[in-house]
Amino acid sequence: MSHGTSLFLYGTLLHGPLLETVVGRPVQARPAHLADHSVRAVRAEPFPMIVRDPGAAADGVLLEGLSPEDLARLDFYEGAYGFTLSEVQVAAGAGAEKAQVYFPNAGAWQADGPWDLAAWVADWGAVTAKAAVEFMALHGGHTPEEAARAYPQIMMRAQSALRAEAMPAPATLRNPAKGSTIEIATRRRPHVGYFAVSRDDLRFPRFDGTMSETVTREAFLMPDAVTVLPYDPKRDRVLIIEQYRYGMHMRGDPRPWSLEPIAGRIDPGESPEETAHRETAEEAGITLSALHSIGRHYPSPGAVSEFLHSFVGLADLPDDASRIGGLLSEQEDIRAHVLPFERLMELVATGEAGTSPLVLSAYWLALNRAGLG
Repeated sequence: MSHGTSLFLYGTLLHGPLLETVVGRPVQARPAHLADHSVRAVRAEPFPMIVRDPGAAADGVLLEGLSPEDLARLDFYEGAYGFTLSEVQVAAGAGAEKAQVYFPNAGAWQADGPWDLAAWVADWGAVTAKAAVEFMALHGGHTPEEAARAYPQIMMRAQSALRAEAMPAPATLRNPAKGSTIEIATRRRPHVGYFAVSRDDLRFPRFDGTMSETVTREAFLMPDAVTVLPYDPKRDRVLIIEQYRYGMHMRGDPRPWSLEPIAGRIDPGESPEETAHRETAEEAGITLSALHSIGRHYPSPGAVSEFLHSFVGLADLPDDASRIGGLLSEQEDIRAHVLPFERLMELVATGEAGTSPLVLSAYWLALNRAGLG
């Protein structure tokens, strides 16, 4: 056995791309199992836990020769989920060997049914490995608890990155150069919270074929989101929502309540269309019968990573569809307004409806609503 600490792995870290990202280098592993234990799914979470189970055997792998830095990185990743190391005897090859294994902290999680690694890789492997790149960049500058609080947003941003990689990127007019041509000298994350800020020192290809001087750029990191403007073609009505907006307040707007379409971030595992239906039910309590895509766009690409998938959704909008809604668990306070289409266009003309997704949706509807009946 190699010098250094040995570690028995049984869960998501059996996925090679994730393990290499977390450790920070390629590692060698050999099959092993832990007697009188089994690997169980964690209720309502996409990862497993190991539990005492007399007569069973938990299959996994044994990593050997881990350095203190390797373990520090693994502890940062697993510690964020409420797992800590304990020593066990594992069977590897012909004999038993001492190894460390990550057990869940008491009361941290509730075990559910069997856990299937292949199914997890198919559903969650790519996005989890992508998220681990941003997550592990926090190691050394943030605590596991801070990273854990940011993890849901990190997962959304990872899903957004995978979606961006899979989308067509036409370049019939714009520069055909790819992002891989950008030279990143230094990357920092001065803030990680509900959103994150990235600060890079970089060089980029100029239109004359040379590379730029090193410049510093900062970006506000946000996941992909959807916007939905519900429309009732029989009554020629729309539903828009109103809520307090901190960004307007910080600009100094004397009335920081915004008129908007329904909107929300795309959760990992969701399609934009699924998010559109979910957010419409959550924010307005109505059901959409059909969705029409009206465009996919960056609202402010100079310094914001957010990418919007905008829809007009067909719905039944009776008089009583105007109501107070939103999720209390997300501290939402949302008022829905049902109004004639022409009233919406008046609000756009006066600037009272002053958010770009609502203006875009209103103009699209003005051009297309005759064919929606």
